[in-house]
Amino acid sequence: MSLTPQFGSLIPNPTQEVLNSNYLQFNTGAAATGGDSFAQQYLPEIYEQEVERYGNRTLSGFLRMVGAEMPMTSDQVIWSEQNRLHIAYTDFGVGANGAGPIDNVITLPAGQNVVVSVNDTIVFLNPVNGRESKAIVSAVTALGAGGNFTVTPFDGAGLIGVGAWSGVAANFVAGAGPAGIKCFVYGSAYTKGTTIGAGSAGNGAARNSIEPVLTQFSNSPIIIRDQYTVSGSDMAQIGWVEVATEDGASGYLWYLKAESETRLRFEDYLEMSMVESEYNQIGAGVNINTGLPGSEGLFAAIQSRGNVQVGFTAASGLSDFDEILKNLDTQGAIEENMLFLNRQTALDFDDMLAAISGGTAGGTAFGLFENSEEMALNLGFSGFRRGSYDFYKTDWKYLNDASTRGAINGISSIEGVLIPAGTSTVYDQVLGTNIRRPFLHVRYRASQADDRRMKSWLTGSAGGAFTSTLDAMEVNFLSERCLVTQAANNFVLFKGV
Repeated sequence: MSLTPQFGSLIPNPTQEVLNSNYLQFNTGAAATGGDSFAQQYLPEIYEQEVERYGNRTLSGFLRMVGAEMPMTSDQVIWSEQNRLHIAYTDFGVGANGAGPIDNVITLPAGQNVVVSVNDTIVFLNPVNGRESKAIVSAVTALGAGGNFTVTPFDGAGLIGVGAWSGVAANFVAGAGPAGIKCFVYGSAYTKGTTIGAGSAGNGAARNSIEPVLTQFSNSPIIIRDQYTVSGSDMAQIGWVEVATEDGASGYLWYLKAESETRLRFEDYLEMSMVESEYNQIGAGVNINTGLPGSEGLFAAIQSRGNVQVGFTAASGLSDFDEILKNLDTQGAIEENMLFLNRQTALDFDDMLAAISGGTAGGTAFGLFENSEEMALNLGFSGFRRGSYDFYKTDWKYLNDASTRGAINGISSIEGVLIPAGTSTVYDQVLGTNIRRPFLHVRYRASQADDRRMKSWLTGSAGGAFTSTLDAMEVNFLSERCLVTQAANNFVLFKGV
């Protein structure tokens, strides 16, 4: 019996050289297998761990900072918001056909109800020419929608200069008043010995009893779902790269990374859906999406019921921002507010504040609180106070990330949001008591039988699940929730131009 070859292939070489004959090659494999061979002399230096070139990729956390999460058991959440306390009208018509030579009939636009009473005293303001006039209500023709009332100015000149008193300078426009024309009730005036009651006339006419009217808003939860599937064979295959994700998943099994990233992505979807959601307005019979309930997200709520600031820049200094303060004064005037901004808008705020504190402008650039000019200069501001308001500024990663809104800047792009830090007192049907809640909070479906805040479960026949004959592991994710944006008139949305 003989062994061939007896000692293998021995080819001596007189010099120390790397030749095909004395070193194993990585490219000596068959073409059908890619031309490579596992038996190679020079193994590459492999970094086992992934490089996190995008840092922390998750986007959620915004709602946890500004709101709360609470359960609900219905298909709809309804809340009521107070209306203004005092009586005021805008954009009404002024007529000259009153009972007396200086009387004027005030005709309200559609949708505004007459609630004033005879003997109410009113201030009229004309923004076109700055004219101001005070008058007393002399007659009310009809209450509610479609009515009007007559006023007699105290100066005895009338509000407009037409008809029999055409020599009087025109102060208000007859018919449909100019845009922004305003009046409000500031009190009442009566003579001695009058009695208020039904059937009385003149100074004793009956007063209207004003009942408060609440404005109701509602929102409906949406069902958010996702799924990750891996076959049983792939679960038994090891990889050469050690996986690592933001939630701590690690190991050499690649499906662990895919499952973990699906979970992280779904958790981001839970917040992104609350920010971006819209009511479904797809008409009947269009496609399979007909009938989806939709929901009102943060951006939709602010654009519908809140304030929108377009084109905020630092070039105009505090003037643009002071306009926001003036508007907040007309709303809830909540003292503490939070600013969540993209990078450009955050820098605009820094520039605006830095221009105020610059030494060349008479401010203080160093020397305050034992600071010195040799220390590193901090050009960023995390908070400031203007007027009677405190503002806390932070970057919103969702508006900066290139995979979301960070890739778009320009016309109508959303560049930041101002959110009040206040709370409101409401009745909680689950707890059965009044509790204080943030203006911005999430409601999710839950009961004693099922909690749908964030559900995950396994199906299939691999990975510990034995629910079907499918040779795979299916990881399912589900949540049912909606966002409640209360008092949206105190929110401000910053948009580009």
